[in-house]
Amino acid sequence: MEDRPDHRAHIRDFLATRRAKLAPERVGLPTSGRRRVPGLRREEVAVLAGVSTEWYTRLEKGHISGVSEEVLDAVAQALRLDQDERTYLFDLAQAARPARRAPSRRKDVQVPPRVQWLLDSMTMSAAFVRNGRQDLVAHNALARALLAPVFDSPATTPNGRANLARYVFLDPGSQRFFVDWDAATAVSAALLRAEAGREPHDRALRDLVGELSTLSTAFRSQWAAHDVRIRHAGSKRLRHPQVGDLEVTYQSLDLPISSRTVYDLTIYTAEPGSTSEERLKLLTSLAATQPAHPTSQPR
Repeated sequence: MEDRPDHRAHIRDFLATRRAKLAPERVGLPTSGRRRVPGLRREEVAVLAGVSTEWYTRLEKGHISGVSEEVLDAVAQALRLDQDERTYLFDLAQAARPARRAPSRRKDVQVPPRVQWLLDSMTMSAAFVRNGRQDLVAHNALARALLAPVFDSPATTPNGRANLARYVFLDPGSQRFFVDWDAATAVSAALLRAEAGREPHDRALRDLVGELSTLSTAFRSQWAAHDVRIRHAGSKRLRHPQVGDLEVTYQSLDLPISSRTVYDLTIYTAEPGSTSEERLKLLTSLAATQPAHPTSQPR
């Protein structure tokens, strides 16, 4: 059975962009002489992976169904893929294999009360739960206050749920809220790219990607880069409408709520003793005076 043309395109473009980013000197190849393409040539990747040029060329054209894990691992090593990129490549290979039965429809689940209790217990950190489409499905009071521009944005999902990707790419206010807006767009698109590898049959995800591609030049550019992000951590600079500029660190952790849908718990904190921590404390006080925000229901 042939892979679907759109799936072949994902594989082709991902491998081609990884090859183009890999400088010859990184893999011990000479850099002298004129190169017609950026990065490595196909035959160079083939040699590094221990396969024929013809075989690798066929793989880069998207014919990945039936390829063994050992060969995929050799290609991943040859292209110096990081762990997230390697996972994505294996997800693409899994999706390309002929299915014995129709894939089950992805189903979001209700966030159980114990998770909301956990979020509410974090009074000095902003914490929220997000699914792979970047819908915010649960949050604590400080997260609601810190991310007020996201929750209050008109760029919500059709069911009224706050969505980080829609906010970043469709709400002009995001360019002020995220001081490093370009970095925010890169991360958001890379997270969606990883989710597309995990869940190629998710219609809601395909609709979201299609809408963002139609309405946002920035998204089209970031999506074409084929960058992938699964593990999510770092720092952000935010320009909050109530308390001003903050620099927060964040860490995302897998949250095993459902076997069919990926959820993660994201926690924002500030450096102890910093101005950002003082402003986060001020937001905590402000959040305590606001009514509880109801948790959105899954579709």
